[in-house]
Amino acid sequence: MRIAVVGGGPGGLYFAALVKQLDPSHDVTIWERDAADVTFGFGVVFSDETLGGIENADPEFADAMARRFARWTDIDIHHRGETHTVGGQGFAAMSRKELLRLLQQRCRDLGVVVHFSTPAPAVELLRSEYDLVVGADGANSLVRQAFADVFGSTVDRRRNRYMWLGTDLVFEAFQFFIKDTRWGTMQVHGYPYSETGSTFIVEMHEDVWRRAGFDTGEEFPPGASDDRAVERVRELFAEELAGHRVFANNSKWLSFSTVRNERWHDGNLVLVGDAAHTAHFSIGSGTKLAMEDSLALAACLHEHPGVEAALAAYEAERRPVVESTQRAAQASLEWFENIGMYADQEPTRFCFNLLTRSRRITYDNLRTRDAEFADRVDAAFAASQGSETVVPAMFQPFRLGELELKNRVIVSPMDMYSAVDGVPGDFHLVHLGSKAMGGAGLVMTEMVCVSEEGRITPGCTGLWTDEQRDSWERIVSFVHERSTARIGLQLGHSGRKGSTRLMWEGMDEPLPDGGWNVVGPSALPYGPGSAVPSEATREDLDRITAEFVAATRRGASAGFDLLELHCAHGYLLSSFLSPIANRRTDPYGGSLANRLRFPLEVFDAVRSAWPAERPMIVRISATDWAEGGNTEHDAVEIAKAFIAHGADAIDVSSGQVTADERPAYGRSYQTPFADRIRHEVAAATGTAVIAVGAIASYDDVNSILLAGRADLCALGRTHLYDPHWTLHAAADQDHRGPGADWPVQYRAGSRKPPASRTDAVRPRLSLLRADPPDRVVHLRWRPRREPAALG
Repeated sequence: MRIAVVGGGPGGLYFAALVKQLDPSHDVTIWERDAADVTFGFGVVFSDETLGGIENADPEFADAMARRFARWTDIDIHHRGETHTVGGQGFAAMSRKELLRLLQQRCRDLGVVVHFSTPAPAVELLRSEYDLVVGADGANSLVRQAFADVFGSTVDRRRNRYMWLGTDLVFEAFQFFIKDTRWGTMQVHGYPYSETGSTFIVEMHEDVWRRAGFDTGEEFPPGASDDRAVERVRELFAEELAGHRVFANNSKWLSFSTVRNERWHDGNLVLVGDAAHTAHFSIGSGTKLAMEDSLALAACLHEHPGVEAALAAYEAERRPVVESTQRAAQASLEWFENIGMYADQEPTRFCFNLLTRSRRITYDNLRTRDAEFADRVDAAFAASQGSETVVPAMFQPFRLGELELKNRVIVSPMDMYSAVDGVPGDFHLVHLGSKAMGGAGLVMTEMVCVSEEGRITPGCTGLWTDEQRDSWERIVSFVHERSTARIGLQLGHSGRKGSTRLMWEGMDEPLPDGGWNVVGPSALPYGPGSAVPSEATREDLDRITAEFVAATRRGASAGFDLLELHCAHGYLLSSFLSPIANRRTDPYGGSLANRLRFPLEVFDAVRSAWPAERPMIVRISATDWAEGGNTEHDAVEIAKAFIAHGADAIDVSSGQVTADERPAYGRSYQTPFADRIRHEVAAATGTAVIAVGAIASYDDVNSILLAGRADLCALGRTHLYDPHWTLHAAADQDHRGPGADWPVQYRAGSRKPPASRTDAVRPRLSLLRADPPDRVVHLRWRPRREPAALG
């Protein structure tokens, strides 16, 4: 097979060496536009897992690398005059120049032809003359740009500025220097890569960069460094450098760009490494990903007959891993973009927040790696809550207004579509009663509709009649008599998403018969095929407000402990908030202040009718996940408005406002929105924030709470799988104290049977877990090892 490789960086060189080693008959040629001794940057970081794959794929090359490694096991975080050290990380780094030199020599030894200082021929010409063309020419790939429409390329330019520098200060571990300056927060990512040098990456938000005077408007030619900025960095970080030099290598201010492609291959053309995808440097190395791509591509070519089958297998194997990495990288880079939000956090919590920022490292991971640090995190959290008792964070009690919750777990509202004429029956008694007896601190009803026309489906529950109230009272009484949980009422109106089938008959699909007219802020349907709502008149708004008030009074009479106003997921109040659904030209449409008007009117009316001593909270969609819709910045203003009107908590969900949404699903994917609202608005007012969305384990809950991203966590599907999830989480953590009280009838089962769990492998499972359908990086020539990550 004749193979052309465009780009002589680590990814291209390593692929060429591997594919030639697997089959010496391959004719492999590389074109690299720069000279052999030209490279940018300083050190390259590898995890133990990647090194294991390299070792099994090419022991000779792996041995040559190993002799040049700088290794470390600790991360040091320097913040506000304190240094916190966390151990058990397991990383290695080496000079990028050394890596390239070794790869170049390996290619020469194997008979790969490499043309340095030579631009590659036109891609179309290569495709016609070679059996396979590999685009390995980096983040600014000309190969990708030439076929951007074919690959479905997008480039997301981020808001931080960074500069890649080196220093002759040899760090003993990975270093995070967090520096508060009069212009804002700056940070350094530093790590050793040899016996003589370390990488020193300076990063800051673009606003900080401008205020600090780094924006000169000057352009620098290729290969040149911003010498003025380098000298300024030396001055700013003189204390951190401790008298050592800092030096440049094509060092200038950059903005990180996340490259994504809908496809990585087309015919006989394929992309690898940064040409196909980029991931922020704060969670690892682009070189690491590129070399993993090369391993997978070489293996697939060796194992599959035909180029097309091999490229399809390569993409199928690598894409889930890369997309998982990119999600983690996105979370990490956004954390650093917003690092100023966390400047006032207690130091230990700040360090834990930093380390868990990507959601790949969790509390359990850190405890496995460094139990002493985990103990400090636990103690700091207990102290911050005014507690002398150190227990798992999820079992610290919480006060919501005047309501005492025994722990911080909430059973999230989940529509069951199982009522008759809006009346909850035995199903709801068992459903909610079992969750209350399962240990959660607060159990929420599904969305209870305020009128017959305000239902989503014919199976939705309501509170527009006294019969419905009486049935709810029976359920509330059971929860209070048989458990120590509290029970909350979620009130809502379906709006334009009403008159649809039961979920299992076709979610959001209109009823074929027996439907009713729906209402919305504007005459815009939810999605294709949805009913067109009538635009709500002034009379409609007054009537609906009165329906909310009447339902509120019935809910109070039924004995609910808390009320949540449903202003999320595209239902009526949510659709008023969204510019996608609300195109009104009267005082209830247009600006965000106008779009807030009706939801706030309803909130005020409900708050007045709800007992003053019982808390009232609001659920919002923090983003519409759609172009032209609300974003997390709007969510901050929406939360601020409801807090100003007396909300005791903001329950932060997202989406479901339009059928055209494109959510970025993933593990705990909505938590960053709660985090932002908590730090930008809620913390200053003492308002609680609830995180929801793909929170699947007690480790996730503890990690969110310990990092300060939310005060409470709501879990839905997890409780459908296991109604006693909270009690089982207590048993798994060997917690038998407050907040984990088993019903007397069940106490005989409160201790795990010896054979019921595989405790010995739990830390490994926790380390390897990724959000479905993601997989841990699989390197084909060796058994899988535990991965490590920088965050």
